[in-house]
Amino acid sequence: MAKRKVERKADETIIDIVEARDNFQDYINKNKGLVGGIIAAIILLIGGYLFYQYGIMGPRKVNAIEQISKAQEQFARDSFALALTNPGEGYEGFVEIADNYGGTPTANTAKYYAGVCYLNLGRYDDAVEYLESVKTKGNILPIMKYGSLGDAYSELGDMDKAKNSYNKAVSAKKNDFLTPYYLNKLALLNLTQGDVSTSQKLFAQIKDEFPDSAIAAEVDKFLVQ
Repeated sequence: MAKRKVERKADETIIDIVEARDNFQDYINKNKGLVGGIIAAIILLIGGYLFYQYGIMGPRKVNAIEQISKAQEQFARDSFALALTNPGEGYEGFVEIADNYGGTPTANTAKYYAGVCYLNLGRYDDAVEYLESVKTKGNILPIMKYGSLGDAYSELGDMDKAKNSYNKAVSAKKNDFLTPYYLNKLALLNLTQGDVSTSQKLFAQIKDEFPDSAIAAEVDKFLVQ
């Protein structure tokens, strides 16, 4: 008896599958135009994406990398104004690259460079504008972005935002050089605001986690104080 029930259930399941298949086939036959349009749309979307990535973005990515090289040379010479807008030899500066090659990794890099250039030129509002727009990926860029933002906000006198930015910098992926550097800045900022307890903890963190760093050698005097 139980065996018959199982067999009947299996037969019903097969019938349901066959009916579903037939119903789906009927739907396809009755709506060939609609289904064909959907398939065509999917093909167009995929083709458009591939064309954008390799037909448009590919050359733009290459051009952006070529353009930024001269601005980086000026940046390495501390020629920040030239690096921003006029690196020479017909090359574009960081500002133009950020504007003209949007969507490429190089444009994002150019925004960071532009922010640091403005920071060094004392144009702190412009520095904040560019640095805030940088998309943070990887292990190093988040530290550099938020550390530089901390410097810019500090120069603007907005110590709460400076402290918040430095906290983000030291909370990112740890780096043996950059992390103790910004931990020290955060500690000093807390110290100037009278928060001795927090500054002591930060100095101690440098000693404990980065004992071989150049900053660690300078921390003892603050801990003694």
